[in-house]
Amino acid sequence: MEPTAGQMMWMYETMILIREYEETMAKVYLEGKLPPQIQKGLAFDIGSGPVPGEMHLAAGQEPVAVGVCAHLRKEDTVVGTHRPHHFAIAKGVPLDRMTAEIFGKATGLSSGKGGHMHLFDPEHKFSCSGIVGASMPPACGAALAAKKAGKDLVAVAFFGEGAANQGAFHESLNLAALWKLPVVFVCEDNKYGISVEKVHSTAIRSNADRAVAYGMPGIAVARNDALEVFKAAGDAVARARSGGGPTLIEVKTDRYMGHFQGDAEVYRPKGEVAELRKADPIPGLAVVLLARGMLNEDKEAAVRREAHERVTRAFEFAQRSPYPEPAQALEHVFA
Repeated sequence: MEPTAGQMMWMYETMILIREYEETMAKVYLEGKLPPQIQKGLAFDIGSGPVPGEMHLAAGQEPVAVGVCAHLRKEDTVVGTHRPHHFAIAKGVPLDRMTAEIFGKATGLSSGKGGHMHLFDPEHKFSCSGIVGASMPPACGAALAAKKAGKDLVAVAFFGEGAANQGAFHESLNLAALWKLPVVFVCEDNKYGISVEKVHSTAIRSNADRAVAYGMPGIAVARNDALEVFKAAGDAVARARSGGGPTLIEVKTDRYMGHFQGDAEVYRPKGEVAELRKADPIPGLAVVLLARGMLNEDKEAAVRREAHERVTRAFEFAQRSPYPEPAQALEHVFA
């Protein structure tokens, strides 16, 4: 399946928006957690600054999100991971309310009570969880609901290669295949489960090979390329939407930042990230667009300027938004 010109430009623009967002968040997150504090004998304080708590960023993994979400409708369901921003942005979750949620503000998606790893937007059918492997059972549930309602909607579960060793992975694939659910399982293989390299945790080279055990297609995308992800996802989404059942896709992707912000990354070989960045998927797609006459220097500058302005507005909205009132702490917690 070949993308249209509109789909290609959308993927490019969205990858730039995601990268701008993640790099901006990386800077803002470090406020109050910078080296001067450490030099004074203080440890890295994960609870300080305007964005407290852990932060997992997805710079480098943009092709997985855009290549899949380019095929989805607003009514389709996406369930993400603890590293969720690229999926949320590609699914259309509003930047301002998402950012406010991450800042713990009352204007956030869940009034500031969910935070970065628990983004929930029912309007755009997006959610995520900090629990490893937790995306797959809810995606099966959404797919089952669509099937029972007689709607040609699909659900997508994103997860990391480490989650493929969780029981939820095998249980979900078995159930989806047994009931022929319209769900697509997408594994992001960024080589590391936190700090453990895949070769030390997983007995096979590609998790896509596990699909055959459950009677579904398994597709391995060997390069961190939006167009290759688009092609694989197009076949899988079309199969699910037409009643053909589930598909498992594994994409080889690259994480340019630490598992979390503040990660010393001592487990990585020296120079690994610099080497990975030589194959950055954003300029890689730009080369294709330039060759097809769909992009030029002025257009590229305009795309980057718009992304910067959108991200700046979202962060300004979050920063000036109020915190929830203490009296509201137990609201929305109990039925």
